[in-house]
Amino acid sequence: MTTDSTARDRHVPWLFVGGFAVVVGVNAIMVWLAIGSFSGLYTPQPRQRSLHYNEIIARQADRDALGWRLETSWHAPENRLEIAVVDARGRPLGNARLHAELVRPVEKRAPVAVDLVAVDGGRYAATVTLPARGNWDLDVVIDYDGRRFAQTRRMFLE
Repeated sequence: MTTDSTARDRHVPWLFVGGFAVVVGVNAIMVWLAIGSFSGLYTPQPRQRSLHYNEIIARQADRDALGWRLETSWHAPENRLEIAVVDARGRPLGNARLHAELVRPVEKRAPVAVDLVAVDGGRYAATVTLPARGNWDLDVVIDYDGRRFAQTRRMFLE
């Protein structure tokens, strides 16, 4: 003779199996999404970059010795990016050539080119149409007086 409690007890192990199956299934989906959404590589040719690592470090030391500084600001209502460039003494670098791109650090998306125009001595500005709001890396390359300066700055653009 079976009672109601023993009939119910037969289902308990299957409830555990079903619960674990749900957990494993959800974790498998999360792993699949994580692997497929971001490669983890920021540089297009990481192996080539690693082979020339000492040269990259030397160039960075030369760049740091210049003492140039960037001051960036984002004006959300106008979608306007402003960059001020000054030398080690705080003097503006006018007539410099700036090349800038906005790169989304967590998506495989083409960089957004930024066409900066000189506003006045050492200040440059551009209106940028962003495909998404959030964290962006601003990659800036400055050519001035035969020298090159590059810097990346993380910005939250709303």
